[in-house]
Amino acid sequence: MPNFRLVLLPLLLTFSAQSAGAQTAEAKLQARARALHERAFVVDSHQDTPGNLLKPGFDLARDHAPAEEAKVDFPKLARGGVDAAFWAVYVGQGPRTPAGYAAIRQEVQAQFDAIHAAIRQHPAELALATTPAEARRSRRAGQRAIFIGMENGYPVGQDLAMLQTYYDQGARYLTLCHSSNNDLCDSSTDPKGPEWQGLSPLGERAVLEMNRLGMMLDVSHTSDSTFYDVLRLSRVPVIASHSGSRVLADMARNLTDDMLRDLARHGGVVQLNLFSPYVKTEVKTPARQAVEQAFCTKWGLKTFLNVYALPAADRTQALAEYVVIERNYPVPLATVADAANQIDHLVQVAGIDHVGIGSDFDGGTVLDGLADVGDFPNLTLELVRRGYSARALNKIWGGNLFRVMDAVAKGKGNVKPTSRSVDSASPRG
Repeated sequence: MPNFRLVLLPLLLTFSAQSAGAQTAEAKLQARARALHERAFVVDSHQDTPGNLLKPGFDLARDHAPAEEAKVDFPKLARGGVDAAFWAVYVGQGPRTPAGYAAIRQEVQAQFDAIHAAIRQHPAELALATTPAEARRSRRAGQRAIFIGMENGYPVGQDLAMLQTYYDQGARYLTLCHSSNNDLCDSSTDPKGPEWQGLSPLGERAVLEMNRLGMMLDVSHTSDSTFYDVLRLSRVPVIASHSGSRVLADMARNLTDDMLRDLARHGGVVQLNLFSPYVKTEVKTPARQAVEQAFCTKWGLKTFLNVYALPAADRTQALAEYVVIERNYPVPLATVADAANQIDHLVQVAGIDHVGIGSDFDGGTVLDGLADVGDFPNLTLELVRRGYSARALNKIWGGNLFRVMDAVAKGKGNVKPTSRSVDSASPRG
């Protein structure tokens, strides 16, 4: 009778060696990914942090629960290796009246003041930045650079001089609209449909004024017609500060492949939104679909996420109901792998020089494995698994956005942007 111990022992030793080898290879991969992430200049082009800064007692130094409290704070920024972030001064759409403009400008000013106050209160951790060069100096000084963006052109109203006012306070991009049409342009999600068929006449002048100032034009949230009007008029590259591929997540505020290619040809960059429904098309149960339909019928909406397009008077109540539906009828979240699938597609279509990250954290949902900015290294790890080089990662994590910022600053006045073609020969650089 054979000695099974003698037969099994070599097999066990071989399996053990293979297992140990796999563990060693995985540990090396993780260590390499972490090192690449730490060397990259990590920029997030869209964080809705100012809304939290206005909350009484909010403390950036505390490690908040991401689901209930905040997805951006000092401990999370440190864990995520974030070197710079755009804090978005966001407002919803309200009445397009003198009283409405006056009220919303007060709200906007409160957010600007809160950002500047936070930077003054934490000089060891934060520094205001308006250029990539300033951000790099901040990193060398051990600080995180805070840029300011604005989400929604509603506060501009019918007075383009407000663009100069906000630029002077640090704003370096303006998302032309949010979920509803405004005086500048059509939104991709207004339940009433298009009003201007793209940019309004005032919006066309706003594009040229932002070019003159050196303020980046952000086409996230805009309608397709608005997107193409902006590309037609802008003398410098433009950005989509928090958007994704419509092919992988069929949302109107994501970009089609044609739009991605045209954005790239214009020298621009699409910054991937990490809001789950915009990363991967959701799979919903019949019960979830039924409650969403009832919700949309009640509030006169085309889609569930159009809740943000409601008038201010209705938005608070509708959002409360929205949260209850999300809690009682949860939809599986997109994953880190799904986010990497988005990046793969964006790179394949637009080219490695035209893709970045704009998380939308504190303004939307999260991903499975990306609960807050502290989880950014998880995305880098997944990209390293897929063969992305250090050069490609550096471009995605900030290099591409900084290139556009520099081009916009250099292009102040009447200088036209350099024409850039899509390079798909080596998508992962």
